[in-house]
Amino acid sequence: MFRNLSYNSIKPQKLVFGLSVLLAATTYNNKANAQNSYELNSGWKCAPIKSVNVDGAKLSEPSYNTNSWMPATVPGTVLTTLLNNKKVPDPFYGMNNERIPDIYKTGADYYTYWFVKEFKEAPATNGNQVYLNFRGINYSCDVYLNGHKLNKTIQKGMFLRFTYNITPYLSKSGNNKLAVIVHPPDVLGNANGGQGGDGTIARNVGLQYTAGWDWIQPVRDRNTGIWDKVTIQKTGAVRLKDVHVITNVPGVRMPDGAQKPAIIKLETEVSNPTSAPVSGNLVYEIAGTSISKSVTVKANSTLPVKLADYTLQNPKLWWPNGYGPQNMYDVKVKFVTGNKTVSDQEIVHVGVREITTKWNAHTGSREVAVNGQKIFIKGGNWIISDAMLRLSDMRYDAEVRFHRDMNLNLIRVWGGAMTERPEFYDACDKYGMLVFQDFWGSGDCNGRWVDPMKKDDQWTRRKYPDDHNLFLRSAEDQIKMVRNHASLAMWCGGNEITPPEDLLIALKEDILPRLDNTRWFIDYSNSEEMSDNRLGGNGDGPYGIQPLNVFWNFKTYPFNSEVGSVGVSDYEALKRFMPTENMVAPEYNESTRKSKVDSVWDYHKYIGYDTSINKYGKAKNAEDFTRKAQLVNYDQYRGLAEGFTSHMWDWYTGFIIWKTQNPWTAMRGQMYDYYLDPNACLYGLRNGSEALHVMYNPVSGMISLANNTFKPHRSMMLVVKAYDMNGKVKEITQVFCDIVATSTKNVMSVKQVLDEMAAKEGAFLSLQLLDTDKNVLSENLYWVADSKGEYSGLQKMKTDELATTARFVKPGQVEVTLTNKQNCVVSFFNRVSLVDATTKDRVLPAFYDNNYVSILPGEQRKVIIDYSATTKTNLAVDVDGWNGNKGKIISIAK
Repeated sequence: MFRNLSYNSIKPQKLVFGLSVLLAATTYNNKANAQNSYELNSGWKCAPIKSVNVDGAKLSEPSYNTNSWMPATVPGTVLTTLLNNKKVPDPFYGMNNERIPDIYKTGADYYTYWFVKEFKEAPATNGNQVYLNFRGINYSCDVYLNGHKLNKTIQKGMFLRFTYNITPYLSKSGNNKLAVIVHPPDVLGNANGGQGGDGTIARNVGLQYTAGWDWIQPVRDRNTGIWDKVTIQKTGAVRLKDVHVITNVPGVRMPDGAQKPAIIKLETEVSNPTSAPVSGNLVYEIAGTSISKSVTVKANSTLPVKLADYTLQNPKLWWPNGYGPQNMYDVKVKFVTGNKTVSDQEIVHVGVREITTKWNAHTGSREVAVNGQKIFIKGGNWIISDAMLRLSDMRYDAEVRFHRDMNLNLIRVWGGAMTERPEFYDACDKYGMLVFQDFWGSGDCNGRWVDPMKKDDQWTRRKYPDDHNLFLRSAEDQIKMVRNHASLAMWCGGNEITPPEDLLIALKEDILPRLDNTRWFIDYSNSEEMSDNRLGGNGDGPYGIQPLNVFWNFKTYPFNSEVGSVGVSDYEALKRFMPTENMVAPEYNESTRKSKVDSVWDYHKYIGYDTSINKYGKAKNAEDFTRKAQLVNYDQYRGLAEGFTSHMWDWYTGFIIWKTQNPWTAMRGQMYDYYLDPNACLYGLRNGSEALHVMYNPVSGMISLANNTFKPHRSMMLVVKAYDMNGKVKEITQVFCDIVATSTKNVMSVKQVLDEMAAKEGAFLSLQLLDTDKNVLSENLYWVADSKGEYSGLQKMKTDELATTARFVKPGQVEVTLTNKQNCVVSFFNRVSLVDATTKDRVLPAFYDNNYVSILPGEQRKVIIDYSATTKTNLAVDVDGWNGNKGKIISIAK
């Protein structure tokens, strides 16, 4: 295959230390009983359908030899397997994606593959049962085991879990062979450059982005494959199905102190596939207490069972990030037969919390409350963890942790992708991220707008997908899969458009009331149910680079589901996917308002910075451009967060950034890149989204406070200083102040004194909020432009070499200390990186409690770095500052 490709001319993707291990890691199904369930995640083989001349029954016979077949990646896609076998170049590097045949041109058979797997499992005895579970196949399949076809009709649906009772078909020898033929989506979609290509990809119940979008190029196989877990599960005669736990937390709660009781509700289905009835007890345990019910399950039947409500005394509650701890309970559910044998059991991780919403008449938008307390939503839009579905619990944990580190409290899962996996929700439970989960649809593909790139007209597209019954069955299944997670807060009909009317009615009036009636459902992502029409209609945006005054002065939608900006990473990050010859800085023409952009930058969806880079001096080259882009990134996202926060509960009840991550090597809308390397966007957003925050309005010159916590803060000292470009300080004021809970407060204006000081070359404004013990509660440093709106002083700052030390605090943690001398200039915008001491490559992922830090004259800052403790110990720290310490490598003391 692919003999037309010249691989010697293709530069391989530069793997970053630590990432290959992370991507290869397999996830563990923490919902299953460990000793009775295991994954089939290695030893698979595959071959394209055209090279196989026998049927599945023959293929799955143990005697049929498939040793010469290609090793397959399962879970994974066909394209992932081809990449791992070096049959295609890395589509994330340069223009390599253009060198891979697209399924629309090749036809579906080109990416239709047989997958086989041999495994050992002895026949079940004494009424025990063995099940084969598929958690995700894209798009349809037939399944064979030991010469037997398991499905009567073709199994179809990317978002459906399939389960087969394989007890009758297990080999007496214990040596079994599984064969699965996987077909691509029914409709392949023409990747013609439109959003979702020609739109027809949405005729399937599946991923829409695979035909290309404004942040990704097409995925050539449309993610065909056994893309999610395959497990073998062993039970007794009775099996548990779709356990459902609901928690009620009445009243208004605080995160600390004794709690009034909470109510725990549990129901499940119990299935008995045997020819005799089975009696026993359905039991669940929580916090040391057992609740049980006697049950008899008739032969060949499934029985829904609801247990008595349990009153949990003094519960440890789950809270969103920034408002309280993320306490979790293990709820152990089991069916115990009359002879005291555990037939089946599950452990469900439960966060005790209650989510409600109401209309805020003042803002004209929906307001979200958790445990009775209103939450100001600070969110990020999420596409998918990896465009080629190389999913892992380690990567999920890292990405969601980044969102926690940005001081966000919500992630919206965009409707052109998928229902996220339980491992994603595990991470959101852990880090306190509420989740806004879209169903599968988008305004682009599903007909909201006239679009000349689309094959069908709006009337036709409005009826997508083709199979409405499959959509509804998939919705039911995916709801059951994730509904026990504390983090799941909202269901949404689709991205910027509702599903067709019959699907919407079924979701609202039947499926969700029946399966998950405790969460907010909104018809579509920017619905009037989120925001009213004070601006002439509901909506989202603006997008792209914005002057900072827009965030403070322009009133956008009061619960904005998408508002965002740029996100180019630094030079080190670009080198991972961009050829050297394409490292050419974009040039913006102010007269034509257009940019001259290199072809690879354009292919990877660069979005323009317009005049913002030139304010720091015209970029000399790509490295200089990306360095200056980080200043813009930080300012943009700090300004966005501060602007919205400054008007919380007055103009706004929430905002969700478009977007916080990329599942491909795109160059826009990202706080960290595909390789999990953060850029300055992350730290600007982290600063501006602090729970208790001091901030400066660049338009009015007002210094104000924001308190996103449930408690007032009193007797705080506000310290305001300004520094010129030579490090000379002007102490403007220090004053005691306070602020009530969940509010903002203006303190004073420094506009006149700062304008005068910054007029010639610009200046720095330092804000600190201290408690009565002089501990820093919040601090902020702004760089202020000169009277012409330029950063002329930054362009000629004196060099300032920091004194820098680093030490190992414990395995997996390093502390870096940065010290600036007295009577010196500000040491500005220092990027700290944990690196391999030999190669100088960054260790990824690594988590910094702050970065892009500036150190005032005579002051000291510490940066804590967390990383995987299994990473090799040949580590060092790189410090790269705006006006010093460029590429300085610091050894780490033991």
